[in-house]
Amino acid sequence: MPTPASDLVTLGHRIRHFRSERTLTLDQLGELVGLAASQLSLIENGRREPKLSTLQQLAQALGVPLADLLSDEAPNTRAALEIELARAQKNPLYGALGLPQVKVTKGMPLPAIESLVGLHRELARRASEAIATPEEARRANTELRERMRERGNYMPDIEKLAEERVRASGHVSGALTHREVSVMAEQLGFTLIYVNDLPHSTRSVTDLANHRIYLPPASIPGGHGLRSMALQAMGHRLLGHERPTSYAEFLWQRLEINYFAACCLMPLDATLSFLQAAKRERVLSVEDLRDAFGVTHEAAALRLTNLATAHLDMTVHFLRVSGDGALQKGYENDGLPLPADVTGSIEGQLVCKQWSARSAFTHTNRTTEFYQYTDTPAGTFWCATQTGTTSDGEFSISVGAPFAQAKWFRGRETTQRAVSRCPDESCCRRPSGAVAGRWSGLAWPSARLHAHVLSPLPSGTFPGVDDTEVYEFLEAHADQ
Repeated sequence: MPTPASDLVTLGHRIRHFRSERTLTLDQLGELVGLAASQLSLIENGRREPKLSTLQQLAQALGVPLADLLSDEAPNTRAALEIELARAQKNPLYGALGLPQVKVTKGMPLPAIESLVGLHRELARRASEAIATPEEARRANTELRERMRERGNYMPDIEKLAEERVRASGHVSGALTHREVSVMAEQLGFTLIYVNDLPHSTRSVTDLANHRIYLPPASIPGGHGLRSMALQAMGHRLLGHERPTSYAEFLWQRLEINYFAACCLMPLDATLSFLQAAKRERVLSVEDLRDAFGVTHEAAALRLTNLATAHLDMTVHFLRVSGDGALQKGYENDGLPLPADVTGSIEGQLVCKQWSARSAFTHTNRTTEFYQYTDTPAGTFWCATQTGTTSDGEFSISVGAPFAQAKWFRGRETTQRAVSRCPDESCCRRPSGAVAGRWSGLAWPSARLHAHVLSPLPSGTFPGVDDTEVYEFLEAHADQ
C-alpha cells in the first residue's frame, strides 16, 4: 500500500529538519546517500516516496535512528504549521473556492503562516456548523471507509469462514445455488421461510427462538438477491454479532455480513482463479465476473475491489451514483479524488459531471459497460460504468483504476476521454459568468424535497436548489 501523502509531507519535513541541524546542503546529503539534489528535494517536499533502503541510508547519514526519521510528529512548531497548511489547501473545501495554493518559502515569516492556518481553521469551523445532517452517521460512514481503505477492502478472516461454510454445503463449482444456501442454514440449525408480509423496514427477520429466517417471496424479480439476504442473516450468527450499541457498530456489522455473503456467492479460490486468468489475458471485466457467479453487477464490482489490492497487486475505485449525480457509495485506494464535505463524508456529494459515473447516463446504448478515461487534478483514471434502474430511479456502478493499470481491463482501448477540474467549482458546479448574469434574479424554482438522508442540501440562492442546474435549464429553453 502506498504511503499516505500527509505522511510523506511529515517525513519530508523531518528529513529537512535533521539536515538543517547538521548544516548539510541538499548536494552534500545527496552525495552521502547516492541521490541527486533534485531527487532529495522532491522527498523533502513530500512529492516522492523514498524506498526503505533510501530511508535507512538517510537515517545513517543524518545520525538518527530510523524510527526517529519515520515519526509522525512534526519536528518543530513551524513545520507543524506548514504541514497543517499543506493539508488544508488540499481539502475539497478549499479546492471548491478555485483559489491558488500558497507555497510556503523559507523566508515567509512565522506570523504569516499562523494567519493562513487560522483562516483555514475558521473556514473549516464555519463549514462544519453549516452542515445540517445526522453528524454521527456521517462520521461513522467516513471512519468506516477509511478503516476499509487501510485494509485494502479485504477481510481475510471472513474469507476463510465463508470458504469453510461453502465447502461444507457440498458446493463444488459454479454459482452457489438456492439449495446449497438452504443447506448452509440447516447446518446452523435454521430453516429458510419465504413470506409476503415482512416489515417494510426489514430485508429479513431471524427468529432465534424457533430457528427460522424469514425472507421475501422467492418469486420476486431478481431472485438472486434472496441468496444474499439469507447469507447475510446467517452471517450475523456466524460472526457472533450482538445488538449494536451505536450507529458505527451497526454499520460495521452490516459491512461484515455483506462481505460474508459476497464471499459465499463468489468464493475466494474460485473467484481468484477466474480473476487471475482474466488479468493474464488482459480482459478483466466486472460483467464477466457477474455472469460467471450469477450475482448482481454491484456485488461483482465490490468483490473485485476486495481482491484487487490483496491478490492482484492493483489499486482501484468503486462508485455507486444516483441518477441526479449524488454519490451513494464509494471506495478508493488509487487516489481518485472523491467529492467530500468538510467532515470527509462522501455520501450524497455530487460527482463531477465529466466522470463516466454520470456521463454514462447520456448514452443511448446502456446494455453494456461504458468505458472512459478521465483526466483529473490527481491524474488520469480509466473507468467501466454500467447503468441500471430501480423503483427509486436510475443509478450507475463504476469500477476503475489509474491509467497505468488500465492495461489489465477489457475496454482499455476506448477513445472516450474527458477532463475534470473538480473540486474547482468552475468545472461543472458554477454557471458561467454570462449565464449567471443573464438569469440571476430572474429564476424562481420550487425545490424538490432532498431524498439523501446523509447528505447536506445543495447550497444556492434557494435552499435545496442547485443554481447551476436551474440557470442551465433556463438557458437551454430560453429560445424555444
